Amino acid sequence: MEDYEAQEQEFWAKLEESEMSRSQMLKRSVAAATGLTVLGSSGAAFASRGAAGKTPPLKGSTIPIKELVAEAKKEGKLNTIALPPDWANYGEMMSTFSKKYGIPIDNQNPDGSSAEENQAIRSLKGDSRAPDGVDVGVSFAVAGAAEGLYAKYFVSTFSTIPRAMKDTRGLWWGDYWGAISIGYNANLISNPPKTWKDLLKPEYKGKVAMNGSPLTSNSAVSGVIAASIGNGGSVKDVGPGIDFFATLKKSGNFIPVGTTPQTVASGQTPISIDWDYNNLAYTKEFPAARWGVTIPSDGVYGGYYAQAVNATAPHPWAARLWQEFMFSDQGQVIFLKGFTHPARFNDLAKRKKLPASLLKALPAPALYAQAKFASIPQQTAAKAKIASDWPTKVGS
Repeated sequence: MEDYEAQEQEFWAKLEESEMSRSQMLKRSVAAATGLTVLGSSGAAFASRGAAGKTPPLKGSTIPIKELVAEAKKEGKLNTIALPPDWANYGEMMSTFSKKYGIPIDNQNPDGSSAEENQAIRSLKGDSRAPDGVDVGVSFAVAGAAEGLYAKYFVSTFSTIPRAMKDTRGLWWGDYWGAISIGYNANLISNPPKTWKDLLKPEYKGKVAMNGSPLTSNSAVSGVIAASIGNGGSVKDVGPGIDFFATLKKSGNFIPVGTTPQTVASGQTPISIDWDYNNLAYTKEFPAARWGVTIPSDGVYGGYYAQAVNATAPHPWAARLWQEFMFSDQGQVIFLKGFTHPARFNDLAKRKKLPASLLKALPAPALYAQAKFASIPQQTAAKAKIASDWPTKVGS
């Protein structure tokens, strides 16, 4: 048995395996199926790629995992970007990968945006510091693929990723999804908001924030789409969402401070519009903040992020091994531990690989069943509308 195989056995042994009821599994499966950097000048050459001396595979299913691991180890490193350790449980994902395969990870600009991830591929092309892969919002993935930033690759579990969550050419594939939620500091918010309209109440003056700017951040773009659904708009019409934030800013409720773990811990952002998995993670990470989470009942929006391999990755074999790990059963359960719905949720549920204890930590399945999902053209249109109207109506 290889060392990495023993590490995986240890992972499953430590994970609580409890039976999941058929009704709960079906409810979540229905919900899942509904929608379905640091910049610098070019420098070092691809020494690690030259050392490998082989062309990396197009499909993970065509190469033995032992060979993929061996070639990745020759490269000796993996470059990631914009992966906050407390986002979707990436901290455990990275540490488990490194421990399992003995490959260190250099995670640059952990709080970076999707736009900065694509920019890093452009700016660092030919540099050994370039990211080997990215985790970006779908509209950014579509743009990156069209620009030729990504390499084609089909993870060995590609067929079990829902059709709506992947590019069939193999240029990107969704890794996890969640719903936009409202998080709040119960020490500072005595009457928690339950709907989008609640956020307009005078008692929330100077208290409402978002995770970044919708001009660069996919989570913020998704927040605007969700607010649109809750204010008479839809995934096809995000104008009402932009107007909602303009009104929220005019009232003094919306503050121009992007939510981070630090602002949550300090109380600087008492209310945060963000993905459910981020807000849910804060409940455990910052118990002193007494962080609570609600999914606004008048506008439930779900969205996913996408993985892609850099077309000129300095560590192309490690990049593909990283993808294989994240889309393995083990990697997908690590995402679930971070309060996300992993892309292969239905496949793992069917094979009873989803621990009931982890499912119980998520909000009620009925809420997720209400989620609206935007198509790729709708997301692209929403992003363009926000880029056009947000600066004049709301600001940067």
